[in-house]
Amino acid sequence: MNLNNHFSQKITVFHDRPLPEEGMLVGYALLLQEIEQHTSKLLPLPRQLAMVTDKHQRYNTQRWQVFTKRHKPNDDLTSHISFALKYEDIDLLILKTFFQYIGEEAIEKMIIKEPTGQYSRRTWFLYEWLLGEKLNIPDLKAGTYIEVINPALQFPGPITNSTRHRVKNNLPGTPEFCPLISKTEKLKKFVSAKFQETIDKGLKGKDKDLVRRTAAFLLLKDSKASFAIEGEFTTNMRARNWGKAIGQAGKKVLTLSEIERLQHIVIGPKKLKHMGIRQGEGFIGEHDRETFTPIPDHISAKAKDLESLLHGLISTNNLLQESNYDPVLAAATIAFGFVFIHPLSDGNGRIHRYLIHHILTWMGYNKRDMIFPVSAAILDRISDYQDVLEDFSSQRMDLIEWEPTPNHNIRILNETIDLYRYYDLTIQAEFLYDCIEETIERIVPEEIEYLENYDQLTNAVNSLVILPDTKVDLMIKFLCQNKGKLSKRKRQKDFDELSEEEISAIEEHYAEIFEG
Repeated sequence: MNLNNHFSQKITVFHDRPLPEEGMLVGYALLLQEIEQHTSKLLPLPRQLAMVTDKHQRYNTQRWQVFTKRHKPNDDLTSHISFALKYEDIDLLILKTFFQYIGEEAIEKMIIKEPTGQYSRRTWFLYEWLLGEKLNIPDLKAGTYIEVINPALQFPGPITNSTRHRVKNNLPGTPEFCPLISKTEKLKKFVSAKFQETIDKGLKGKDKDLVRRTAAFLLLKDSKASFAIEGEFTTNMRARNWGKAIGQAGKKVLTLSEIERLQHIVIGPKKLKHMGIRQGEGFIGEHDRETFTPIPDHISAKAKDLESLLHGLISTNNLLQESNYDPVLAAATIAFGFVFIHPLSDGNGRIHRYLIHHILTWMGYNKRDMIFPVSAAILDRISDYQDVLEDFSSQRMDLIEWEPTPNHNIRILNETIDLYRYYDLTIQAEFLYDCIEETIERIVPEEIEYLENYDQLTNAVNSLVILPDTKVDLMIKFLCQNKGKLSKRKRQKDFDELSEEEISAIEEHYAEIFEG
């Protein structure tokens, strides 16, 4: 294929994304252009694309890597694959789609031309790994092993050597499910921060009963927050039951049957007509008020694809949990992957957040039975949470062809499975780390401090007056709610046995303990 016309064409805008200056598309951008022009197939754009200018200035913007003309690849498609593998993050969805378009003959020619070249070998491995097809090329017998993922650009998974290609397969997933996370400065800082050591230091020397009570409060707080995120304000009993399930996170192996068990706990006694893995299509959104036509904000994976996607998700979960992969990144991979697939008719969001607890606990991130109330942190930044969910969905809505069904659901018309297998998960990972940071540095210490103050004020109240424990608890809650003052109505209704002097003394103790 001759690319002279494509490559030499200077442009200023690509997919409504302005170039920082006039230039030519290279790497993935050119591969995307080639796919679109010859197959009419659209794909999600990487967060950053590459271009070349006639100038000698090399720089980056938020959306573009700008290269000089000395970086310009040769005018053939395989040279642009090599360019992408050299300078850009690996994008498995673009590569797989392009491999299907260009065909095995072109890839074989590329490899035979330079069989020991690192980009030829990585292309060879990725072609066979993604498509599950073996090219007509003999195994390499010698050569230094090279890594598939560049660990300077993206977070690599555990290494498995492929002797056929002489590469180290460090992809953090399987062909059935493999999101990738870029090594941003923010994530590198988070990973090196070792937040789990911070929580250990915060708990060191604390009374074991205090730690136990803090964990119990946080469990209930997290459970209520998880229901609130769904816009559902549940009963205390249902919240406590889900809190108990969260407390058991990390103790059962993640399987399909375990997911179905969790759904039964989430839904409660009023079961859905069809529990378990859904048999039909699904979407999140509304219906038109007059025609009842679906108006989706998110379209779930096709029902026929769920077996493969969930098998891939669970296999990737096992792969990451048995390695030294960062636990928070592993939790982001599996938990967000689950909610994007949306395999259940209901309960996906709460199980998605449960999976965060499960993986962090399983991989030893949580210490001393202290739960991280991640849902509480998410609820505090609910707008950001919606943004990171919509970031995934909005990139795919125009790529999924669908039609309404007579029962006001949707029918998906094109193949979409790879949209849920291969994608960039960087902003979701950054968001989860933001929540972990807030949990460890603010939410948990505040809860411990509250209970310490609560105990101190309880002792002060008991030294002044004689009240049942339940009334002391009620009084402290009233004081906290009303900035340290007990209203006249509550004094008369609930504490008429106390004198004005006694109540004033208790309020003074509150001010000293909670505000001093």
